[in-house]
Amino acid sequence: MSTRIAFLKGHGTENDFVIVPDPENAIDLPPAAVAALCDRRAGIGGDGLLHVVRSAAHPEAKDMAAEAEWFMDYRNGDGSIAEMCGNGVRVFARYLQRAGQVTEGDLAVATRGGVKSVHIAKQGDVTVGMGKAFLPEGDVTVSVGERSWPARNVNMGNPHAVAFVDDLDHAGNLFAPPPFSPVSAYPDGVNVEFVVDRGPRHVALRVHERGAGETRSCGTGACAVAVAAARRDGA
Repeated sequence: MSTRIAFLKGHGTENDFVIVPDPENAIDLPPAAVAALCDRRAGIGGDGLLHVVRSAAHPEAKDMAAEAEWFMDYRNGDGSIAEMCGNGVRVFARYLQRAGQVTEGDLAVATRGGVKSVHIAKQGDVTVGMGKAFLPEGDVTVSVGERSWPARNVNMGNPHAVAFVDDLDHAGNLFAPPPFSPVSAYPDGVNVEFVVDRGPRHVALRVHERGAGETRSCGTGACAVAVAAARRDGA
């Protein structure tokens, strides 16, 4: 049996998503169904899925309903659940505006990483306050083939390992998750950023997003890299 559901596509700086509006949380989206929808060859295609639900209608968000009417039930492209997605929450806000649910100005959005403050500007830009970065203690290492690098553990509501490398090609193909150690540092997996210096206060990165593979952009990853670079440089 198949079920017809309404969907849209959206992207934030080419980090793309399948959007499924479901205000009352009436649509069952098991991991296999999400993975099928996000499949780029046999499905709609996307780095992840934005399930748009009223906070009061979702068991994971009910406690945030007084602060935020809407909950971003975010799923990775492989169907796994994620705490937060920076570009995703911007696309989520744009969808709500398009659907007539919100207008320009400030908007609170509930996520598994907490309530995020989003601003929809008059000229159309959508920005999000990511909140405070957390830097868990302990050394972390990431590897690709025979190479290994120390990485900065940064949590932006979701986990990141930021490694500074000499060449972005050292990241490999990023089809599979880069190995990391200790395994206990990221029990639920991690987003891994490989970063090179381009000039003063200017870096470039490639990212393997947990549950999605290499993506064109990662909002929380960009913030994690900014934090890691600032700490590395003594800020």
